[in-house]
Amino acid sequence: MTETVAARTAAAARAAYDAVREAESARGAPTLAGPAPLIDVHAHFYHPASPRAEWAAVNAARLRAGERIGISWHVASILGTWGLESPTYFASPADVTLGNDVMFALQRALPDRVRSYVHVGPNAPAHALAEIDRGVAAGAIGVKLAAGRRADDPLLDPIAERAGAGGLPILHHVWQWRRRDWPMQEASDGVELARLAARHPRTTFILAHVGGGGDYMHTYHAVADVPNVVMDLSGSGVDRGMLDAAIAAVGPRRLLWACDVTIETGLAKLRALDHAGLDAEAIADVRWRNAVRLFPPGSFGGLTVDGGAP
Repeated sequence: MTETVAARTAAAARAAYDAVREAESARGAPTLAGPAPLIDVHAHFYHPASPRAEWAAVNAARLRAGERIGISWHVASILGTWGLESPTYFASPADVTLGNDVMFALQRALPDRVRSYVHVGPNAPAHALAEIDRGVAAGAIGVKLAAGRRADDPLLDPIAERAGAGGLPILHHVWQWRRRDWPMQEASDGVELARLAARHPRTTFILAHVGGGGDYMHTYHAVADVPNVVMDLSGSGVDRGMLDAAIAAVGPRRLLWACDVTIETGLAKLRALDHAGLDAEAIADVRWRNAVRLFPPGSFGGLTVDGGAP
């Protein structure tokens, strides 16, 4: 089944992308974000073994929006079967493998637009380490951890160590100040991720979706003095002051532009960057250069921090 699911997803995405490129070429309008590179470090795709019957349309919508905005690269993950066969945040090893297989197939089908994380589950440590190795062999450029364990749980240490040894950043799902437990997940906040990062100083951790809801100011204080934690700007929140406070807390070299599943709010925050008091160099850092610095060399084709074209 895995090969069929991966092949169907990849073929549908390739067809959708080709159609989008043709339509955008015919339209002849500039991209909304302008000609400079733009990397979305927090993206997701779906597949026919997930609960979404409209999986192909959702994937096509991401690619269509990406071309209209001007996204150079979508760095994406797939969380198993998205809850169909096992819980999303406690995905079985078989589901984790299936999701990764689909993600790797998408990267092969769209080599000029898509890069992959390898998603792993900390509750199956041996499988997680094997998936990281398999992912690197398949071209994955980072590791995705969701909410299967608190970030400071010792079960995450071998994963963090393996990622750091391979130069792979870890994108970690985070609540902005978790004030209580939530069902079907072991959600973490910035304090817990900071503890893990302190134990693994050579590993870079991307704290996910500061705009995902909750008290982002709590997060900013929690990680301000932890240099190997950077933050992605994704999430549906577009509060006034969110970007300004993030810049004040960690500076533009520790911020990464991203969308998650709400690309429209990613565009809103991208436009807000132009009004956050940053110069052109700092804006370029947030848009794409920080990602080029953090991910393994060559992750984004010929794109380099000294100005190579995407």
